[in-house]
Amino acid sequence: MTIIIDPQGSGISGNMLIGAFVDLGADANKLKDIMEKSAEEFGKVEVKFEKIVKHGIDSTYCHVEMLENEDPLNYPDFIEKINNLELDEKIKETSIKVFERIAKAESKVHGKTIETVHFHEVGASDAVADVIGSIYAYYSLNLDNQKVIGLPIAVGGGRVKTAHGIIPVPAPAVVEILNGAKMIGGPVDSELATPTGAAIYMEICDEIKEFIPLIKPKKVGYGAGKKDFEHPNVLRIIESSDMTESEGIDVIETNIDHLTGEEIGYLFDKLLDVGARDVSITPIIMKKNRQGSLLKVISRKENRENIIETIFKETGSLGIRIAPNIHRGVAKREFIKKTVCINDNEYDVTFKIGYVNGEIISKRPEYEDLKRIAEDSGLPLKEIKELIR
Repeated sequence: MTIIIDPQGSGISGNMLIGAFVDLGADANKLKDIMEKSAEEFGKVEVKFEKIVKHGIDSTYCHVEMLENEDPLNYPDFIEKINNLELDEKIKETSIKVFERIAKAESKVHGKTIETVHFHEVGASDAVADVIGSIYAYYSLNLDNQKVIGLPIAVGGGRVKTAHGIIPVPAPAVVEILNGAKMIGGPVDSELATPTGAAIYMEICDEIKEFIPLIKPKKVGYGAGKKDFEHPNVLRIIESSDMTESEGIDVIETNIDHLTGEEIGYLFDKLLDVGARDVSITPIIMKKNRQGSLLKVISRKENRENIIETIFKETGSLGIRIAPNIHRGVAKREFIKKTVCINDNEYDVTFKIGYVNGEIISKRPEYEDLKRIAEDSGLPLKEIKELIR
C-alpha cells in the first residue's frame, strides 16, 4: 500500500494531519485521550473532533484548544518531559525526532545551539498535542509499514505575528525544516504551513515527489484547517492499493577485454558488496574482432559513485558509460519463511513472493536454502526444488 500526503492545495499543520488520519480510520476517542494526557505536562488542552464541510469537501476538523500553557522550556528539559510520558516507545522516539527537526531549525535561524534554544509556539501544549496525536494516529493505522510519499507544500504568503515579532511567510523555521522538500507560495495571503506540520511531514514521508505516481486510490481522508478561504482549506491523504511500482535506477556499463574469468568473478561479487542491485556479464565482439565482455550494473542513485569507483579500481577501465534515472517497473516483494520436511528432517526455507495489484505472480525459494538442504540431505538440487514447490 502507498500513502500520498497532499498539501498542494492548502498547506499542512498538525491538526490537519490528525483530522485526515481520523478520516482514514484512526480512533478519535483514543486520540483525544492521548493528546490531552500528553499535553498536561506542558499545559491543559481540550481536544474536539467534528465533521465539517470546507467548500464542498467533507472533512474532519481536529480542534485543539489551549486552556493553559507553561513557560517556554529549553530543548533538553523539553525532551526530558516527553521521555517521561507514558507512551509506547516508538511513538515517543518518532515524536522526539519531530521536535528535534524543529529545534535544529530554530537554533539555526536564531544563531543558538540546540541545547539553548527555547521552544515558544512549537513547544506549547497545543503543539505537543498535535505532534503526539499525529504520530500516535500514524502508528495506529500501521502507516510505518507502508510507503509514504509527500507532494509539494503550499506555504501561503504575507506576514505572521510570532513570539519573535512579525516575520514573513513561510516562517524562517519552516523553510529550514522543509530543506530538501518542494514548496510553493500562495495561494492566499496567510500562513498555510506550520513548523509542527512541516516537521511531521518531513519525518514520516519516505519520499518527496512532484506529482502523484501511478497508484490505485482506495480511500481518501481530508483534514480541515481552522481558517476559511475561497478554496477548500483541507489536507488530503490518499490510501492506495498495491500497484507495480516505478523505481529510479542507473545503468552503468563498460567493456572488458583483459580480465581473466576469476578476476571477473571477483569483480562481480565486489560490485554486489558495494550496493549494486544487479550485475551481468555478456560476451561481445569488440573492435578488431577482439573477444571481450560487456559489464552491466544496475544501481540506485545513492550507490552510483561507489560502484563507479570500484569498476575503475578493479578493472583499470578508461571509460564508463552511465545512463542515469532510468525507470523500471518493480513488483511488490516480500519474503516469508516456511518449514519443510525432507527425509524426516525439518528445514527452514525462505520464499520470495512477488505481487502485482495484490495478486501473487511468483513464488520462488531462495537458492542458498536449496543448496544447504541438498548438501545436508545428499539429494540432487533439482529434486529438492521439486519437493518444496
